[in-house]
Amino acid sequence: MLEWLAMEFLGSHILSIDQFERTDIEKIFSTSDSLVPYAKRERITRVLQGAILSNMFFEPSTRTRISFGSAFNILGGEVRETTGIEATSLAKGESLYDTSRVLSGYSDIIVMRHHEAGSVNEFAEASRVPVINGGDGDNEHPSQALLDLYTIKKELESKNKSIDGLRIALIGDLKYGRAVHSLCKVLCLYQNVTINLISPKKLKLPSSIKKSFKESSVSFFETDDITKGISEVDIIYMTRIQEERFSSKSESGKYKGLMSLNQEIYTKNCEPNTIIMHPLPRDSRPDANELDPDLNQNPNLAIYRQTDNGLLIRMALFSLVLGVQNKIEESTSNVAWFSNK
Repeated sequence: MLEWLAMEFLGSHILSIDQFERTDIEKIFSTSDSLVPYAKRERITRVLQGAILSNMFFEPSTRTRISFGSAFNILGGEVRETTGIEATSLAKGESLYDTSRVLSGYSDIIVMRHHEAGSVNEFAEASRVPVINGGDGDNEHPSQALLDLYTIKKELESKNKSIDGLRIALIGDLKYGRAVHSLCKVLCLYQNVTINLISPKKLKLPSSIKKSFKESSVSFFETDDITKGISEVDIIYMTRIQEERFSSKSESGKYKGLMSLNQEIYTKNCEPNTIIMHPLPRDSRPDANELDPDLNQNPNLAIYRQTDNGLLIRMALFSLVLGVQNKIEESTSNVAWFSNK
């Protein structure tokens, strides 16, 4: 039965976290584990030599764009990048359909980010090669959810815990935060998860996602008081105010700084060894500062372990979608330069 439920990765688009069952996620995670020596540059593989990735980012990105590109390079492939709509023929009125049909002829796989929800799905429908959703408006960010879940798994395992039974606090802009939306969906695949939703009242998690909680074993409660929501959790997951989703900066500015965590609040309210996560970028401007720099030396701050894990997850997705996960060692060699990673 489990085999029947398993996803066919080869040649598939990766558009939504809803595509995956637990068995699929376990396959992604085991593939990620096998790729650690390559991500650390302890070994070299050229399994994707000759393959071309088109990184099409029509909305600003640092980690997602560069980690997808780095993941493809580490596997031996070439990367072509487009950043910003103004640099493409979309600015001249070209449709997503035409753009997709043309660029998929130049590529073996495409990663796309766009500011409009549903745009990546529309693009994928016309593409001749697999498309991975790098974030579409306030809708979803499936690879972010996967790397977040992988990080949660690793952090909990270090404390002899598992995702089943997880207690997590999601804090900040839960209305527009696509990383939160995708993470909430995937947590519904696990048992006895408790989610504390902490946000300003007008930035609550959409009711459609809360409905999925009620259809699973996830329990949750909502509050706008950060100290009430972080006292008995394993993971704190902070998010920034998604100011690009608001009609004006004056509107988004109403919520800046309302949800902020520093070492004092952490020490007073959290259980020892509570893990702190953030999908990044964290807004470090004084009027926002959702994660204070005084947490930088806290060993439970996992934000950089998250970003490292993102490289592994994206390498795994490329390997599975392009069907080379069992061929990686065939083109493996030793590094010819010194690395202290």
